[in-house]
Amino acid sequence: MKHIGILAFAKFQGFFGGLIGVAAGVFYSVGGFIIDSLVSLGWIDTPSTPGLSTGTILAFLALFGMPIIFAFFGFILGIAGAILFNIATRIFGKINIDFK
Repeated sequence: MKHIGILAFAKFQGFFGGLIGVAAGVFYSVGGFIIDSLVSLGWIDTPSTPGLSTGTILAFLALFGMPIIFAFFGFILGIAGAILFNIATRIFGKINIDFK
């Protein structure tokens, strides 16, 4: 392999970054909801959260924000990775990749 398409690789990285962002957003928002619920029920006591509040609602914005942010940075890093790969193959020659 001598060359990788920069835009194609950036889209690939952005897509998978978005998927990871969805998983992180679900983990963050649902985990926060569970902790806030347990505090509100009085089952656990912690000074770091008052329980269910507007912060809990704002945490659910992570379901939208994290995928967008992760996809954006995945796209940018995909561009950088493809450029670096193309430079490396120009300097060192082709890279052989065998899939079985």
